[in-house]
Amino acid sequence: MVYQPITRELKTGEQVVTPPKQTIPETVSDLADSLGFTTRESREWLTLTRDLLLDKRQIILQGPPGTGKTFVAQALSRFLTRDRSRVTLVQFHPATAYEDFVQGLRPKPDTSGHFELRNGPLMEVAERARRDPDHLYVLVIDEINRANLPAVFGELYFLLEYRNEEVTLNYGDRFTLPKNLLLIGTMNTADRSIAAIDAALRRRFMIRDLRPGEPPMLDVLDEWVKDRAPELEWLGRLLDEANKIIGDRDQAVGPSHFLMPTDHLSEQNAQRAWNFTVMPTLRELFYGQPDRVARLEFDALKAAVGIDSTDAETD
Repeated sequence: MVYQPITRELKTGEQVVTPPKQTIPETVSDLADSLGFTTRESREWLTLTRDLLLDKRQIILQGPPGTGKTFVAQALSRFLTRDRSRVTLVQFHPATAYEDFVQGLRPKPDTSGHFELRNGPLMEVAERARRDPDHLYVLVIDEINRANLPAVFGELYFLLEYRNEEVTLNYGDRFTLPKNLLLIGTMNTADRSIAAIDAALRRRFMIRDLRPGEPPMLDVLDEWVKDRAPELEWLGRLLDEANKIIGDRDQAVGPSHFLMPTDHLSEQNAQRAWNFTVMPTLRELFYGQPDRVARLEFDALKAAVGIDSTDAETD
């Protein structure tokens, strides 16, 4: 949700600039500060989310695009593990299979016509967690609902519910899911072409919402611009107005589109982000409704919240 410095190879003679080392927050309050969660309700949301994850061991963060689901998942993972090397991130897509995620036969690169059994990221991180029972490990599954989950998860349906039990995997190995391995999934609610996760898997995960206009997203954009570009304080109202016009919690626009670095945070760049990342989706969503699309244009939204071009130039 927050842009990070980009490192590059420097040419001879250029000064080496070392990006500031990111520290892991010490307390939940520090974690909330790093995420821009400033209100009591937002901090309570974060505390409860942490507690639910530690209790159930698996959780899904769901919401429309731009609500920082993956960013929050990674930040929470680093906070709980206290070590970035104990956090593994994978992203599902329609072609993801059991053999990619759990375990499967793959061609041997040096022997034509021969195959070998290879572990996927789930098996690898589970084995690392098993060898290190005193520390937590987290597997973040981004876009969890883009894959055919019953086919990808296989025996994990059972193991997610019974962490003390052992099952036989498809290829014959006996396997348990370590108690110190946590799973965090992220799920986009806006793409109606993606099937919702089935009830059997849903009841094995705690579900937490990240939605514009609700904690913990309620205050993120306002706090961001207040500290960096107070003349753009109306961006939060503009976003609220747009989501009222959209009228669908699953299709709402999240604040991440405007969470730019300070040197990029301007009305011009905010408008470009809206025109070229948000409006294409909204035009498709409201195809055949030109009046609604017109109300969602950046200048129309500015006028609706009482900001005209003169005001913006004066600011």
